[in-house]
Amino acid sequence: MGDRQRRRRRPGGPSQTTATLTIPFVGEISGTWEPSDAERSAAWELYLELVTRVSVEELGPDEGFLREALSSLHTFFNITREILRRYGPELAPPLAPGHVSFGVLAVTVLNRVLRPLLASWHPRLSAYESARPDTRDPVAWEREWEHDDALRGEIAAVRRALVSPAETLQTVAGVRRRRIRFPSTQAPLRSNPTTVLTCHKRSQTCHQPHRHCRTTRP
Repeated sequence: MGDRQRRRRRPGGPSQTTATLTIPFVGEISGTWEPSDAERSAAWELYLELVTRVSVEELGPDEGFLREALSSLHTFFNITREILRRYGPELAPPLAPGHVSFGVLAVTVLNRVLRPLLASWHPRLSAYESARPDTRDPVAWEREWEHDDALRGEIAAVRRALVSPAETLQTVAGVRRRRIRFPSTQAPLRSNPTTVLTCHKRSQTCHQPHRHCRTTRP
């Protein structure tokens, strides 16, 4: 039934589009994409996963759970691999210079965007979680982690890297144009000479607001 539904769906996207992917700390890759019917169907499946997962929705400073976000990214990683396996070589046809395919974009997202984050942070977060006393709330314990802000920042960077491929998938799948919103970097605190941020995590005065800071007035 599922295979029959996939065959019936023929997204009406353009015959050609420009695909762009900005990779954190690496640079940008781009090329012309002339999608086949199989690539259009795969684009729809991957687009749906991208825009409905916690990993690509905005995670506010006091919202969400880092473990949930990492698990969502890991699930997205596995689903992308499953889509590549299911459609096979149809997603990676021979290409002329300057052209890309679904396979090229998907593998690049897996290996250059998602894998570095998951390989670095999953074991570190797991090690910290294993030290939580049974009496401590998991969310409160996570937010006291010294690397909480750093991991949230890297998750936000991954989401920003996924903007362009998500919009390209949207176009190729023939989905009505919808602006994809991803979190921006945190704005600095507005200048206010009567406000001081006391950072209890770092025992010092902050110039940037953190979730664990307390605003005091002299």
